[in-house]
Amino acid sequence: MNEVVPPTERTCERCGRRDVWDEDVSTWRIDSEDGEKLIGDPYCLHEWDINGNYNPLAE
Repeated sequence: MNEVVPPTERTCERCGRRDVWDEDVSTWRIDSEDGEKLIGDPYCLHEWDINGNYNPLAE
């Protein structure tokens, strides 16, 4: 039986916003770098970098 492994981080290909999965609250959180949130463009219709190249099945 295969195990599905969801992504733990994602980056918008349009504006650069980075999110990480917060296991404690089961939701995405905006990532931070040097204390600054990497919010990108708040009006962007985010296109996440999770695509056909991402394989959610554990090997």
